[in-house]
Amino acid sequence: MTPPVDPTVWICATCGVEHVDGQGVCPICADERQYVPASGQRWATLAQLAADGHRTRLRESEPGLQQLTVEPAVGIGQTAFLVTSDAGSVLWDPPGFLDDAAVERVRSGGKVLAITASHPHMFGAQLEWSRRLDDAPVLVCEPNLQWLSRTGAAVATWSGRHEIVSGLTLHQLGGHFRGSAVLHWPAGAEGRGVLLTSDTIHGNPDRATVTFLRSYPNRIPLSPEVVQRIATAAEQLSFDRLYDNFGRGVDPDARAAVRRSAERYIAWVRGDHDDLT
Repeated sequence: MTPPVDPTVWICATCGVEHVDGQGVCPICADERQYVPASGQRWATLAQLAADGHRTRLRESEPGLQQLTVEPAVGIGQTAFLVTSDAGSVLWDPPGFLDDAAVERVRSGGKVLAITASHPHMFGAQLEWSRRLDDAPVLVCEPNLQWLSRTGAAVATWSGRHEIVSGLTLHQLGGHFRGSAVLHWPAGAEGRGVLLTSDTIHGNPDRATVTFLRSYPNRIPLSPEVVQRIATAAEQLSFDRLYDNFGRGVDPDARAAVRRSAERYIAWVRGDHDDLT
């Protein structure tokens, strides 16, 4: 039986990350990569969000991959993903809200092998999702531990590369955060490979290129050296389709798009095209 919602969990209205209380300023939002609204810090409990009409929606992106969104949006409003394999499923970038219907839909995909976020902005209500999914492990990349606002026995750390199960592997690429990661799913895209990149490698609106930033809302760039490192690491993986944390992606030739986009980014940051500005 699915346990009831925990009334003691507080959600930051801006980033959608769970906290142990609704006091003070969210440290994730106070960091230069995020922001506290001019109107000030706001908090809500999961019960309040449910009473306000928020609901979790699931829809299939492709066989074996479902998108989870919250309507109306909570916090950043990310698109989460549920990747399903024969061994079980992985919940990636968990939303900052959940309801009974969503929990049951996730359960229907089999055992939840892990809940994991690409970086702290995407922690969402990860410990609450875990509690309501039979205490599924919450995998946190080691450098991101300092940003945890709730913790518990379900939390397990990893770094570098971590195979959750054969065919589902986490890779720490850094950049946006030192612990920023991607999830590689070689069986996705009809066997051509899928890379779930979130903000580590962010899809552009043209769906043919990507970008890399230290802060997306505050438009803080990364150095050419860091972008080169991220692109080189991504090139070691086999994938043809890419999804970011808002459901945008590149398909086909996503791997080539990462390299092409990195070269464009590096050229501009390095000053190669200053004569055009």
